[in-house]
Amino acid sequence: MPRVNDDVDGFMDRLVHRRRDDIAAIRAAILSSDKLISERVKWNAPSFCWNGDDRVTFRLQPGDRIELVFHRGVAKRPLDGFSFDDPTGLLKWATPDRGAITFGDDITPILPAIVVLVREWMVATADN
Repeated sequence: MPRVNDDVDGFMDRLVHRRRDDIAAIRAAILSSDKLISERVKWNAPSFCWNGDDRVTFRLQPGDRIELVFHRGVAKRPLDGFSFDDPTGLLKWATPDRGAITFGDDITPILPAIVVLVREWMVATADN
């Protein structure tokens, strides 16, 4: 059972977005995948945290977009050998430690892979 954050639930209750149901499904799948993943609102969207640090955040603008941005937190950090393997090829890298997944119209086929990538990213960035 996912841990619920009243702030994020309230945000979702007020959210006007063409793909609101998809956002809710992605959110539920990620939160159900690991009890150490928590969430809060960041960048005016749900953000997933590991040990209280933001690591994966939705980008919901413009109103028909759903992206998950994989990042290492707010502060820029040295790479110090950091790398992340994405065997799915779903992540598009802006920098070696910041990538995003843009969702097409049907999230169903890739949702299981997304959940695995999010959890692996959380673990890989826990100390980086």
